[in-house]
Amino acid sequence: MAPAQEKPEAVPSNVTPSNAVSPNAVSSNAVPSNAAHPNTAHANTVPPNGSEPATGPEQVQGRGHAGAEFVVVANRLPVDLERTEDGNQRWTQSPGGLVSALEPFLRARNGAWVGWPGVPDVEVDEFSDDGLVLHPVRLSSAEVRDYYEGFSNATLWPLYHDVVARPIFDRSWWDAYVRVNQRFAEAAASVAGDGSTVWIQDYQLQLVPTMLRELRPDLRIGFFLHIPFPPVELFMQLPWRAEIVRGLIGADLVGFHRPGGAQNFLWLARQLIGLEPSRGSVGVRSRPGMVQVDDRTVRVGAFPISIDAAGLDKLSRTRSVVDRAAQVREELGGPKKILLGIDRLDYTKGIDLRLQAFHELMQEGRVEPDDVTFIQLATPSRERVEHYQQMRVDIEQIVGRINGEFGRVGHTVLHYLHQSIDRSELAALFLAADVMVVTPLRDGMNLVCKEYVAARHDLGGALLLSEFAGAAAELSSAFLVNPHDLDGVKNALEQAIKLDPAEGRRRMRALRRQVLTHDVDRWARSFLEALGAGPTT
Repeated sequence: MAPAQEKPEAVPSNVTPSNAVSPNAVSSNAVPSNAAHPNTAHANTVPPNGSEPATGPEQVQGRGHAGAEFVVVANRLPVDLERTEDGNQRWTQSPGGLVSALEPFLRARNGAWVGWPGVPDVEVDEFSDDGLVLHPVRLSSAEVRDYYEGFSNATLWPLYHDVVARPIFDRSWWDAYVRVNQRFAEAAASVAGDGSTVWIQDYQLQLVPTMLRELRPDLRIGFFLHIPFPPVELFMQLPWRAEIVRGLIGADLVGFHRPGGAQNFLWLARQLIGLEPSRGSVGVRSRPGMVQVDDRTVRVGAFPISIDAAGLDKLSRTRSVVDRAAQVREELGGPKKILLGIDRLDYTKGIDLRLQAFHELMQEGRVEPDDVTFIQLATPSRERVEHYQQMRVDIEQIVGRINGEFGRVGHTVLHYLHQSIDRSELAALFLAADVMVVTPLRDGMNLVCKEYVAARHDLGGALLLSEFAGAAAELSSAFLVNPHDLDGVKNALEQAIKLDPAEGRRRMRALRRQVLTHDVDRWARSFLEALGAGPTT
């Protein structure tokens, strides 16, 4: 079976999800009011409104196997422990549609979430709220540096995103990755009840499935990769390639966004560890590939993630959001067309390419600067990493050049914001924008484009989307572009700006039909049904 050349996939923006869909806390009561002092090594956190740290059978130590029926294991908890300027600590909501998608399943099944609380060198007690247990995993500062910033984000992230930047293969980072994955596996094993379902999330934890199976062979284990899985030629560069495949094969179901990723993984399972996979093509939410591992059948499938489309559709119809969208246009001076880009500040997102296309359209006189305004929101990301710091400088120089050449007193042609915004403001920007510009070089899914579509209840607007976003396979009525072809991007951008309103409504109607039907709840249910976990309603 030849390896598939998979189309690019994505990760959500920090504005809304970062691997997900909409920023929601686990619940309004899940955030403890008092937390550890930064100088203490251990924190007994007590949630408000009567919730207590888990004790007795709910406690990690001595819990045995009478614990949670459904466990999510992710790099981060759905709440973050933050250090404040006055030296105290507090819990805050953590962005992520994964939380809102899985919360019903967690609460219906005596659920638990295992993850890092977001602050190094602090141990926090497990605590519960309304039947949902949050189990923090401690990471040291050195482990955050080597496991997270190092192997996860300087080795795996660029490798899995088509080597847009050169990955670094550091043996000490790998050692830290193995050590931290083992800790997560042990935490999950301690929390999970007999025969329960454990769903492991994303690239930071690819060794956990097999580690957990060795500790708890009674568990039903699923794994989902939220970023793209690379072509086999790129994956084969990884010195620890066989170990990663062996780690994932411990799951009962391994999920990817697109069929190409699933087929690449099946090919690697045969090539690297000698397993014999099924030979049929993998379908979307159907026809999973299969690999026999001893007496287990491992299924490998494609499950495109999505968003809380109905929630964003409802929010965008509220009077406050509609009024704010009108206000945005007024504050910008009432331009004929507003272009919008919303991304996490990352080298995979193609922000510089879209700004260059916009610049050249104005230079060539194909777009009149007085008629358009471009809003580019770039949410902060990995600001301690030198490569990201330089990227921010480069983009801000491009912004200054464009405004210096085409701006005038009273009209700024390009508004650049390096900040996060709340969900209502995000919806208002979506509703105000005539063209949404999404041009990643490689993206697992890219949920921002789906959010834009969900917000356009008025059937207005146009979507320009990179072919190398996983969402492009579903959103075929968008203006699809190759972001490496600058002339192609310029032509499509000009078309979107000058789009006939009737044609725009036809396209948007088709896009909304897809997004509103295939929402995040359907994604979660389809995965859990394939895992044999039988979603609870």
